[in-house]
Amino acid sequence: MRPQSNSRPRTRHRVVAATALATALTVAGCSTSTGSGGAGDNAGSRVLPGTGLITAVKDRGTPLDLSGTTLDGKKFDLTGYRGKVVILNIWGSWCSACRAEADGLAAAAGADAAQGVQFVGVDTRDPQTAQPKAFVADHGIAYPNLYDPSGSLLLSFPRGALDPQFIPDTFVLDRQGRIAARALKAVSASELNRMLAPVLAEKS
Repeated sequence: MRPQSNSRPRTRHRVVAATALATALTVAGCSTSTGSGGAGDNAGSRVLPGTGLITAVKDRGTPLDLSGTTLDGKKFDLTGYRGKVVILNIWGSWCSACRAEADGLAAAAGADAAQGVQFVGVDTRDPQTAQPKAFVADHGIAYPNLYDPSGSLLLSFPRGALDPQFIPDTFVLDRQGRIAARALKAVSASELNRMLAPVLAEKS
């Protein structure tokens, strides 16, 4: 009978651990799958306290190439912003963490425009445009947003740059269009500024 009585604490411990893990994933971002993924190889990157990773210029690889159609039905090509620092935010209208950061991103986009910074969004895995269009209107987002209902645009990112199962993600692209900094979580305006400042300070 003693082994039977010991099984209950173990079961309770597993339940508590599973609940804690689920809570942590919810806080970190919004998931579109029960599978697991990883952020991949972080070689050449250093952690920015309270934000994410910034990558040394020599380790940034090739420029990111994204093109498609915006929520407004217009053709869009990211290469049109070469020469500018770009903030690229991946979001979905179904994602609570995306809603939490949206007002701050909209405000930052207006404030940073004078520094030559361009914001771009990628709305992913919204099956129809009505919900993301309402999201954009509700949060006063004026910058262009690519519409990516299938999530296929996320495959354009370098291997390990993001976990496609979790959003929001925010990237700072340098003036050549390469990923210079990233935060695989919701970001505040102050966190975004800490990611942006060293990239803006670069000469080219």
